[in-house]
Amino acid sequence: MFSHICVGTNDFRRAEAFYTAVFDVLGHPLRFRDPDHAAAAWQPKGAERPLFFLTRPFDGSPAVPGNGPMTALLAASRAEVDRCHAVALASGGTCEGPPGLRAHYHPDYYGAYVRDPDGNKLCVCCHRAE
Repeated sequence: MFSHICVGTNDFRRAEAFYTAVFDVLGHPLRFRDPDHAAAAWQPKGAERPLFFLTRPFDGSPAVPGNGPMTALLAASRAEVDRCHAVALASGGTCEGPPGLRAHYHPDYYGAYVRDPDGNKLCVCCHRAE
């Protein structure tokens, strides 16, 4: 369904460290890195798409997060959600909702919510039963 998701950053090194930590837990390797253009992308292991793309805005304006947009990353287990949340906070993110069941979505939905260092909202979730 998706080719790629792109989030903007004003501090590439800080954001790259944040996303590297999160994607290491999820097992998604770095596909490319171009620090001269403040760009990096990760992808699922063994797949070409989708890409999660991090960059400074192409128009040169500051990156600003929206109110409402959120990217949800799929985790293989609830323990992986917990680890991602902890790593995200340790890497400069802020908590927007601790790991836990969100039964109002469905009985097995387990998620955690964070904002990256630029304020972009992320969810890491698992749809499987424990």
